Amino acid sequence: MKKLATSLIVAACALPATAQEVTLKFHHIWNPQAMASVQVITPWCNKVAAESNNRLKCQILPAMSGGGTPPQLVDRVKDGVDDLVITLPGYTAGRFPMMEVFELPFMTNSAEVGARAAWDFLQKNALKEFPGTKVLATWVHDEGFVHTRDKQVKTLADFKGLKMRAPTRQTNKLLAALGASPVGMPVPAVPDAISKGTIDGFLLPWEIIPALKLQELVKYHSETDPSRPALYSAGFIFAMNQAKYDSLPADLKKVIDNNSGAALSQQIGKTWDASAGPGRKLAQERGNTLYTIPASELDNWIKATAPLYDEWVADMDKRGANGKALLGEARELLAKYKK
Repeated sequence: MKKLATSLIVAACALPATAQEVTLKFHHIWNPQAMASVQVITPWCNKVAAESNNRLKCQILPAMSGGGTPPQLVDRVKDGVDDLVITLPGYTAGRFPMMEVFELPFMTNSAEVGARAAWDFLQKNALKEFPGTKVLATWVHDEGFVHTRDKQVKTLADFKGLKMRAPTRQTNKLLAALGASPVGMPVPAVPDAISKGTIDGFLLPWEIIPALKLQELVKYHSETDPSRPALYSAGFIFAMNQAKYDSLPADLKKVIDNNSGAALSQQIGKTWDASAGPGRKLAQERGNTLYTIPASELDNWIKATAPLYDEWVADMDKRGANGKALLGEARELLAKYKK
């Protein structure tokens, strides 16, 4: 009898470990209707729930509803305040300089290609930039374009006098090189800033336009000739608190592992590429003016922003890395994955 009781106690103690249920606090910048919420975050949470027999669940906190500001998400996940986040490392200027290479101007036309290159580059060169953090995926958004309220941008000279929003340090430098006055701010602040005239326009991909109804706040959209790489892109990370991951039992770790990495990064990049059409269509339906900047004019923009590459290389050299080699490696990876 005593032996049976001991066995039952051992079994009872073992039960919570084998059937452990974990709720992951998933904090991010988008509202629930945004493309990223609907097509990336919710499906990922549903998939890990299904593959773990509902032992891994997400508590989704959209639109910074968990507190803090978008630039604080990188520390919130590192410190374990949040278990999962998706954010832009570039919101914290100069904090993740290695990954900024993919935010330099005129690098790629494709979020999918950028995602594949960025994942490889991160694994080899930049994981040390994210202590306490397990990066589950990294990618760049679809092509970034120029959107303005009162004046169409057609040439380099048209930037003069415009107050333009950009998301990151590199895109602020890009705007300054083009002749605009850069105003750095996270994307949730853009509608209010454009409505009040704090900014005259912004650099953004089409993907985010519908979620913030920005097509209703501007009249002009300047796209770039597809024969040239996109004006800019910004990088994202999908990150998990490392200690939270380490605390999971082996089978739940495997569920996370199966839903992260190179394949997830590529898939998210593909989703971003596919999102451009619907945003563009809304602007057209509203009767906004769309203009494509010709390749010959873009060559002037490329020339004007060339010093940004030298600056990034010099910054890497100062930090003890080989900037020229790193830039070459990023470009080789983009060329490798280009379709």
